[in-house]
Amino acid sequence: MSAQPDHGPLTPYAPAPGAPAELLAQLRASDRADRWVPAFEQEWTQALDESRRTFSLAGLYEVIQAWQARVASAPAVDAFLASGRDDSDFVDVEEIRDRRR
Repeated sequence: MSAQPDHGPLTPYAPAPGAPAELLAQLRASDRADRWVPAFEQEWTQALDESRRTFSLAGLYEVIQAWQARVASAPAVDAFLASGRDDSDFVDVEEIRDRRR
């Protein structure tokens, strides 16, 4: 008998089997479809390749979860941009990194 467990750790998030197709349909219906659909498809393809190599679904789940969050937060982002609020105090991390070099 082996001392190793015969199962892997449980993933905290497992999307429904149809989640990728539903998400892609939402992205295609979005006014951001011209940018979002190719970006999603690229990330999905990379995660799918990784999944085939590693036999893990974690990367696929992460892509779905990240894109679901983007879709869910899009109305709030649009509202902020439309409000005309001053975001000039935004800290640009890349600019800070460039200064340190």
